[in-house]
Amino acid sequence: MNVATAVKSLVPSADAPGNLLRNAWKRLRVLPGGKRVFSRMVGMAAPYTGSIGAQVQEVREGYAKVTLADRRPVRNHLKSIHAVALVNLAELTGNVALAYSMPADARFIVAGISIEYIKKARGTITGVCECPIPTSNARKEYEVPVSMLNDAGEEVAVATLRTLVGPVKAKVE
Repeated sequence: MNVATAVKSLVPSADAPGNLLRNAWKRLRVLPGGKRVFSRMVGMAAPYTGSIGAQVQEVREGYAKVTLADRRPVRNHLKSIHAVALVNLAELTGNVALAYSMPADARFIVAGISIEYIKKARGTITGVCECPIPTSNARKEYEVPVSMLNDAGEEVAVATLRTLVGPVKAKVE
């Protein structure tokens, strides 16, 4: 059995009932390398997001923690992590926290984002999000805050995602 087949056997299909992201996390997080596999899956679903190579460390209702290693592909000319890599980390962290927390019959889209860069981001950066938990698929806008911290625990950037949650459209057959 190859890796792709093994992953498919562990991850529920899109047609399975329930929250796909939450089900995948619960199955994969406990396996050796499972967090890395989960992070790659998220990156494959959203290729631009996957381009920064961040790794999801922890997810639970209303919370996510994602790390971004300081390496050449995400750096700027000042030898710090590029502003766009930080905003990408913020979006990934907030989206994972919210998607995990939503009802299975809801979907979301980021309608806006604001970010404040506080200091140069060097070393591993950890995105942390504590967000509201949608209790229904009713159309509603949520503010999803994300803090980005360096290895010393200093805040290097803060972002707020303005995210619209609504019902999943019915499948047309």
